[in-house]
Amino acid sequence: MSQSAAVTKYRMETIAAFEKSQALTRHTVTTEADIEAASAVFLVAGSGGATAVTRGLNGEIPSRPDDLNQYTATLTEYHDKPIRTRFNIYTSQGNGAAIMQASSLAVINRQIDTNIRDALSAGTQTYDMTADTTAGKLLAGILEMTATLGENEALDEEPFALITPAFRSNLMTLNQFSSADYVNIKAFENVSRSKAFNWNGVNWIVDSAATGVGTATSTCYLYNKNAIGHACDINNVSATLGYDEEDDYSWARTSIFMGSKILQNSGIIKITYDDTTFIGA
Repeated sequence: MSQSAAVTKYRMETIAAFEKSQALTRHTVTTEADIEAASAVFLVAGSGGATAVTRGLNGEIPSRPDDLNQYTATLTEYHDKPIRTRFNIYTSQGNGAAIMQASSLAVINRQIDTNIRDALSAGTQTYDMTADTTAGKLLAGILEMTATLGENEALDEEPFALITPAFRSNLMTLNQFSSADYVNIKAFENVSRSKAFNWNGVNWIVDSAATGVGTATSTCYLYNKNAIGHACDINNVSATLGYDEEDDYSWARTSIFMGSKILQNSGIIKITYDDTTFIGA
């Protein structure tokens, strides 16, 4: 005869699974939100590097045209639609409808970052940091890349960097990053993984979904906000929850239309980084 009658208690409040659920990059690029078309055209306007002139002998001031370049971002539709039967929701732990909505929104948020990351990947300025494993080389590499953006006149405003968790951890080994002798921030306190932190005139963002994260050839980026255009009517994102009476199931759907395009290649540096030198193979 059993001497105990065990009871199993199920916690109705759910615990979020380990997955990236926020869009980290949308505020780091030039966005266009007023869209009712299949594409959005971004205009990059400047002088073309012109220099000032003096009045001619005939008394006229020489004229010039502005340098105007148009770049088209083609929109693509993206969707995510989880479904669950009414019986599944009725008999399952937690709020099934809320779980579907939250997970669907997370999928779309990740797609926003993927869309922008895919555009960045077409940049042709590259920097190989796989050999920059020591503190001195790491710092020198970062300074060289920011100098390159400066030479390209892409530092009018602070650039952004998308880096892997291992890259950030390696940064924290630099005295110039963590020591009060160099900076006011406390690198080992109030560490935020979802917000940008500023150091050396760059807004750094840790991207756990970076291409090749955790490998010997992960891909990071250093770029100016005006180097990438992102067309997305974020205010009209469709996030709906519904029920199919005929087949007795519930569904959640999140839909978005968006597209990204390189506007100025000179403002993007594509970085190859070896995560395994810090976290191990």
